[in-house]
Parts: sequence; structure tokens; C-alpha cells
Amino acid sequence: MSETKQSGSPELQWVRILDLDELPEGRVQTVTAGTTSLAITHYQGKYTALDNRCPHQGGPLGEGSIENGWLRCPWHGWDFCPHTGKPPGGYDDGVPTFPVETREDGIYVGLEAKPPRIRTVSDVMVETMTQWGVTHVFGMVGHSNLGFADAMREAERAGKLTFIGIRHEGAAAFAASAYAKLTGRPAACFAIAGPGATNLLTGLWDAKVDRAPILALTGQVDTQVLGPGAFQEVDLATAFNGVAEWSQTVLPSSRHAELMSLALKNAMIKRDVAHLILPNEVQEMPAEGKPATTPEGRVTPMEITPPAASVEAMLKLLRTSKRPVIVVGHGARFHMAPIVQLAEQLNAPVVTTFKAKGQISDHHPLGCGVLGRSGTPIASWFMNESDLLLVFGASFSNHTGITPKKPIIQVDYDAMALGKFHKVAVPVWGEIGITANLIRNELGAIDTVDQRPEVRARWAIWREEKLRREKDDRGRGINSASVFAAMNRVIPENAVIAVDVGNNTYSFGRYFECTRQSVLMSGYLGSIGFGYPAAIGAHCAAPDRPTICVSGDGGFGQYLGELTTAVKYGMNITHVLLNNNELGKISKEQRADELEVWQTSLHNPSFARYAENCGALGVEVTEKARLDECLERALAHEGPALVEVRADALLV
Repeated sequence: MSETKQSGSPELQWVRILDLDELPEGRVQTVTAGTTSLAITHYQGKYTALDNRCPHQGGPLGEGSIENGWLRCPWHGWDFCPHTGKPPGGYDDGVPTFPVETREDGIYVGLEAKPPRIRTVSDVMVETMTQWGVTHVFGMVGHSNLGFADAMREAERAGKLTFIGIRHEGAAAFAASAYAKLTGRPAACFAIAGPGATNLLTGLWDAKVDRAPILALTGQVDTQVLGPGAFQEVDLATAFNGVAEWSQTVLPSSRHAELMSLALKNAMIKRDVAHLILPNEVQEMPAEGKPATTPEGRVTPMEITPPAASVEAMLKLLRTSKRPVIVVGHGARFHMAPIVQLAEQLNAPVVTTFKAKGQISDHHPLGCGVLGRSGTPIASWFMNESDLLLVFGASFSNHTGITPKKPIIQVDYDAMALGKFHKVAVPVWGEIGITANLIRNELGAIDTVDQRPEVRARWAIWREEKLRREKDDRGRGINSASVFAAMNRVIPENAVIAVDVGNNTYSFGRYFECTRQSVLMSGYLGSIGFGYPAAIGAHCAAPDRPTICVSGDGGFGQYLGELTTAVKYGMNITHVLLNNNELGKISKEQRADELEVWQTSLHNPSFARYAENCGALGVEVTEKARLDECLERALAHEGPALVEVRADALLV
């Protein structure tokens, strides 16, 4: 039955909700008092406060209308008395009303003190998540994930979690992927049921194929309507079946802390995607007395020592080599110190895959840059001149082009990656850092050619070529060699650089010389649009380091709304955007296939002015003489900055 709280009750708290003339006669309006949502009616000279939630489907009564003396629900047309909250016909499905007072300064409503917040299933799971080391969640709050969102709000208020509200769920997954690639630790992405969840999939595939641990959290419709086809219902278990290494629905009877622990253990140990489906009503179920769990006693150290037979075969081959070359992939990124020490012991040049760009400085006496399509002639020259390749954590993609014509020792933590595409001389299963140190300690004295003078000579040849390319000018924009030469001069050595996909990325791999920068990219998936969301993830993972994004106009166009996310959170992201009004890489591929260039042109705004409209710094560069000045200005700016370079689509 409809129920009115009695005025004058000592526990009532009186809250001013309206000015005296704010709500016209015969109208209804939604008002929020604290966290209580009310429908305020003004009918026949009397103000009444009703619970805003229709008892049938939860429709917001404050968005309805008063017709023929009845307050009509905007969702399904059920009527209620605007004074008592009772329906016509003597039914008992009315809505509660609250005491109202008209005072000299406005309209007041009396509310009882809110009871203490009840611990929920979501609180248990969020506490478990933070105790396993998840500190950042990227996502969007919506109607089917509100309970879990409220638990994250509590965790953020307690200083245990940071939530970044993005503009598109795809950006959330990319940001979480980039966070994991940079740190090796999982971040989470968060979405509602249906379209919000499916929007996550591209970014999750990026994480999966690049072996980045990530936790996907998706809302779901109530379990009681799951199956027949409720609004925004998608079979998420099936939708995520391909991308998620582990996926489970959280049920009322689940061991909720254990489910979260198992999800994170799968993500961390398998370096893959874990997924939890959160039905709407389960999220807010009471869970008083249910403890969260921690990773203690659940995760083993991962330092795997290779088998003795593999070590013996590897050392035997190394001792016969005169011109060994080390190839490092993305899988070696957290183990570079022992690998560089081993290179110095072997006098071995070090080349990297594109995903591993920057893992050794291009100014190191043995650093030779990137191998393959995105690389330099230096790396390929040394691979071709070698008599043995020692490969750490590389996937042997055709983009990299590690030749199978040389004897290969392949070291990888993933046994399935060994000899995956072709036979190698010695496959070695072991943790990369452990194996590199083991080689150093067991190898002893070795007589190899000191290739450092050759490294210096090859770099000199390439740098002279880059200088020649900087002089190219067709009068149609700035060439890529000039853009990345300027970046070489001004980008801080400790920066994190998130790159997108396209000709801009190939040029970055070819022309930019890394010192101590970390580079993030969509490696195996090669997804356009990765760059700016990845920069958001990188900023969250390493806020004390400068964050740089390099993209083309095509890539940024996919997630340009995320610039407002960076502005909202005050992120110091410097974006170098090469704008040539074209999907230049696709045009290039069409020409290579002897096809007509078709449907690759782009209609763009002024991205610099767009940045200014979003509240960021926007700078446009049309002359290469101004590159350094504009980049320095953007780097010095507090908050997001965008440098739009008018680029030549052909001089890449």
C-alpha cells in the first residue's frame, strides 16, 4: 500500500528541493535529495513527494505527466494519485510518499536517515580484485553494471582503485591492454551488457594475441529474464568464447571471491584474457561476513630453468659461433638487462622485432634497431651476415622476417611458441631472464668477432640516408623523416610512446631512434585506433613518465572522443598526429597490387582546433622548421596536447 512518512518524526532530515515558483501547477518533476530520487508533483495547489520508481518496471515517474487528475508512468501508462501515490481501482501497487513542507525559502522534503550501506557480492569481488593488484579499471557505467560500479566507487573512495570513465568501450579495452603491456600486470575493462560488452572485443583480441593479461568485466541482464531475449541481452559466454581464456557467469550461489581470484590467476599466469559476466541482480546481493581473497599461497614463482639437455645443446652451438646475433621480441621486455650483458659478452649485435622496439637503445654499441618491414637496413644486414641467431621472446611473424636459413637457438617461456612455424636448431623452454643469465655463467670465454665497429659503420650509412630524406619536399606536406628527426631531438628519454597503425607507424619504426623510451603498439592484431586509448592506459600505468602518442588521421579518427577523457582526468599526453587526409598505408598497398587507389581519402576537421574545443592544447604545423618549437610547446603544456602535422602521404 502507499505509505507516507510522518512529518515531525525525530529521525527525519529536511532537505530543500525546489524554489517556491520552480514547479508550475499541474506538472511533475524528478528531484534528487541526497541519493533519493523523488517525483515531485504540484497539483491543485499542493506539493507532494513520491518515490520516483514505478513499482512495475522501475519507470521514472518524474518524467511522466499529470492527466485527468492522475500521474501517469511514462513507461507503461499506469496511473497513480499525485497526492497519495495510490492507483485507481483499489489496487495495492502504489508508491510511497514523503512529507513535504512549504517554507518561506522553498519546498522541503523530509527523509529518514539512510541505513548503513550493506556489503554486497560486488564489494567482495572488488576487494578481491584490488588485493590481487588491480589498481585501474577503464570503462563505462551503465544500467546493467550499477551494483558493481558502486562497489568500485567505494574502493576508489578508499584509495584502492582508480576508475577511468571512457567514451567508448573499445577504448577501455585498448587502454587496459596497453597498461598490461607496459607493466606486465593486469588492468580491467568494464562495460554493460549487450553492445557495451561486444564493444570490448577488439581491444581484448589485441591483448590476447600480444600476450597481455587483462580482466574483462561485463554486466548482464537479470538471470530471471536471461534466455528468452531481454533488452540488450547477448549470449556473452558465446560472444567471448574465442577471445577469453577463461570466462564465467557470476551466479547467486557462486563462491564470489574465488571466482574473481580464479579470473585473475588465469589472466596473470596464462598472460591472457579473463572474463566475468555479472548479472544485474547478483551484483547487489548482500554478502555480509563473506571475506575477500588474496593471491598469497595461490601463485607460484615463474622462474623456469631450461632442461639440462637444452642448455648443453645451446652452449655447444654458441661456442662454435663467430658472428652470433641476438634477436629480441616483445616477450623479452622485462628481461633486457641480462640479455644486453650477454650480448656484450658475445660481442653480438642485438636486433629487435617491431613490437620490441626500444628494448635496447639504438645508441648502444651493439644496438641495431628493428628487423623487418618496419625496420632499418642495419638490423637486416647483421642478420644476413650472422652465423647464428639467438632469439629471445620473439614470435617469428612474417612481418619481422627472421630468416630460417641460419641456425637458430630459440628461447621462450611458452613451450608452444618454440619452433611454431618451422624447425629451429635448439628450442629452449625457460624463463628468459633465467636463461640469459645461465648462458652468461656457463658459457665461459668465447672467441667471437667484435662487431661493434661494423655496427657504428652501418648506423653512419643509415643516418646519412635519413638526412638526405629529410630534404625531400614535394610541396604537399612535411615528410616523415623530418617529423621523426624532430622527435629524436625533443622527446624525453624516459617517455612512453604509444603508436597507432599505418604509414605513420612504419615511419616511426624506421626513423625514430630510441634511447630509454618504452614503445607500445597493437602488434599481432595491428588494430587501427589503438594509439590514443593506449596512451591513456600508459599514462595511468606510469604517470611520472611523459606519455607520447603517434598516430595518423585515420587511427585517431576512430577514437577521437577519448581526447575529452584525457582532458577530464588532466592527463599529460602529447599527441603527434600526422594528417595527410588519407589512409596512406592502404593507398600504398593498392598501388603495390597494381590496383586503382580507391576509397582511402578522408574528410578531416582541423584536429588542432578540435583539440582546443575539447579543452586541450592544439597546434598545427605546416613547416618543418617549426617542428621542434611546436613539439617542445606541447611537451611543456600541463594536460593533453595535440600537434597536428600536415604530412605528405607519399614521403613516408
